[in-house]
Amino acid sequence: MKQYASFIRTLILMVIIAALYRIIPNRQPGFAPQIAMALFAGAVIRDKKWAFALPILSMMISDLLYHFLYIQGLTEIRGFYSGQAINYLLFASMTAIGFFMKKINIKNIFIFSLITPTVYFILSNFYVWITGSGFNRPKTFEGLMMCYGDALPFFRNSVIATVLFSAILFGVWRLAIKDARGANWLWLNK
Repeated sequence: MKQYASFIRTLILMVIIAALYRIIPNRQPGFAPQIAMALFAGAVIRDKKWAFALPILSMMISDLLYHFLYIQGLTEIRGFYSGQAINYLLFASMTAIGFFMKKINIKNIFIFSLITPTVYFILSNFYVWITGSGFNRPKTFEGLMMCYGDALPFFRNSVIATVLFSAILFGVWRLAIKDARGANWLWLNK
């Protein structure tokens, strides 16, 4: 029971830290831990409702903080925006990608850390294009490619952040659960 309470405290702390990190002023666009958190939660947390809740709660907390800062005139970033529900659904789908990581090892963490932000990039920017958001690119193949081109800086930062934060999350998790047998954490299986 004591281990369970410690695990819950760790998850709550992780959600709060990720939410606070996301609202850091002048943070590079797209460089945030939420995609890595979604991947981690999907791969590690057995109770699927909590796996989905982790990144969504982090997003909600940071969006609430952004909204408060926006109302106070301290940021130009709105906490609440049109399309937000779709963004939350996309983060839920990033959690689902983690379900497919059958073996948790360095190779898979790296591969999934590339796949997850790529899927998010493709889906989220398709949504931006189809709804006429962003720069309202024409509804042609060229317009779609322009929309993806507009988002390349976010994508680059998102991939780097997901690889980095996945390494941190999975590494800390592995160190926290290291058993008495002294298992080699680089090759841990689920």
